[in-house]
Parts: sequence; C-alpha cells; structure tokens
Amino acid sequence: MDKLTPLTQLTPHIKPAEKPFNKFFRAALTLFMLMVTWQAIVMIFKLPAFILPEPLAVFERLIARSDVLLKHSWVTTQEIVLGLLLGLSMGLFFALQMLLFKPIKQWLLPILIASQAIPVFAIAPILMIWLGYGITSKIVMAAMIIFFPVVTCCYDGLKNTPTGYLDLVQTMQATKWQTLRHIQLPASLPTLASGIRVAVVIAPIGAVAGEWVGSSEGLGYLMLQANARMLIDEMFAALFILSAISVCLYFITDKCLDRLIPWQH
Repeated sequence: MDKLTPLTQLTPHIKPAEKPFNKFFRAALTLFMLMVTWQAIVMIFKLPAFILPEPLAVFERLIARSDVLLKHSWVTTQEIVLGLLLGLSMGLFFALQMLLFKPIKQWLLPILIASQAIPVFAIAPILMIWLGYGITSKIVMAAMIIFFPVVTCCYDGLKNTPTGYLDLVQTMQATKWQTLRHIQLPASLPTLASGIRVAVVIAPIGAVAGEWVGSSEGLGYLMLQANARMLIDEMFAALFILSAISVCLYFITDKCLDRLIPWQH
C-alpha cells in the first residue's frame, strides 16, 4: 500500500458559527455581573475588609502592586505551561503504549487509577524533597495532576476508532503504522481535545499547590505571604490574576484546537 488518504481529508471543514467578538462580549458581561454581585454582598452584609474586601480595593491593590504581581505571575505561568507540555507528552506516550502493547495496559492501568487516589497535597512534600523548592517540582506537580485525564481521553479516542475506517484500511492492506497515523490518531483527536481542555483548567491547581507547600516565588507563594500579613485585598488580586491566566490559557487552547481539529464539530 503506497498511499493512504488521511482521515482529516475525508471529513468536511466546518468553521465555528460564533464570532470571537460575541465570546468577548459575553465574558466581559459575566465579569461585570460578578463584580456587581460581589459589591452588593459586601454592602448588604456589611462585611469587613479582612473578610471580603470591596472590588475597588482589590483593583487598587492590583495597580499599586502590579510590578510584584506580574513578576510572580510570570513564574506561575511558566510552571503551568511547562507542566501542560510535560503532562500532555507523557499522557500521549503512555496511551499509545497501552494501545499498541496489550500487556502494558494490564499493568499500567491499575497503577494510573491508584495514583489518582492519592491527594495532590500528599505528594507535594515528597516532590519538594526529591526535586527541591525550585520550578521543577511545580512543573512535575502540574504534569501529574493532568496526566490521568490526558491518558484516559487519548486511549479512549484511539480505542474507539470507528470500525468502518478500520475495516476499510484492512481491505487496503494498510500497515499498523499507517493505520495509526492516518486513521486512529486523527479519529482520537476530538476526544483528546476534550482531555486537553480539562487539563488546561486543572493544571494551575498543581502548580499553585506546589507553591503553597514550598517556594520562594509564584502567585501561590505571594498569596501565602499576603495571608500571613492579613493583606486580604492582595490575596484577592493574586487570585484574580491566577483566574485570568487560567481563562486566557483555556480560550487560547480552545481556539487552537478548533483550528487544528476542524472536523470535531
């Protein structure tokens, strides 16, 4: 068999109907409603600033400490992005191993399930001892927390390739590598994309958890320092930036996946 038409060429190219401006407007409107609700809760219940500061106080702290917040935000962003790359690479690798080598699945799958029963905070101190208090332990934490969703989504996508495609390539005498490359991998991409979207959302949890256990920089470290000094508005400012990073990473990833996998719709 000399040539095999990839699965991506057998399906139509479908563009998302919703315009980017509509998404931005909806996100801005949602943020505005959250700020109004936040301010209303503070005013109605007359909450003191050390319990729940006003949105304006958090914004003022965000401006006043912008240089410090940006410095720590850059560290946390690196940990999240590098942890995502590591977790996605390892997840795809092990999913392929489970598909191609059945005995590996029988041994690896129980280990993966058992690893998810261990809380992230229980693993973090051990990683600090093994890898130190630098950025490496935070990257591994972020990778570990997304590893299982990526492996399961990728493996399910590879395993549940439509039988019609598999029967077709068998009649065309395709090799195992050609079947994997042109049929199974493209067919698994929509399912893998769902795992990637989940991974982007939960990866910051691993990075910040590592910073809470032990670090000298990052938004998690800054939040601990602000909590010790009762600077609640600074804690909320750091939390706001962390949320903004997560949302931006999600929408960037979602947009890239829509372009790379147009047939997923």
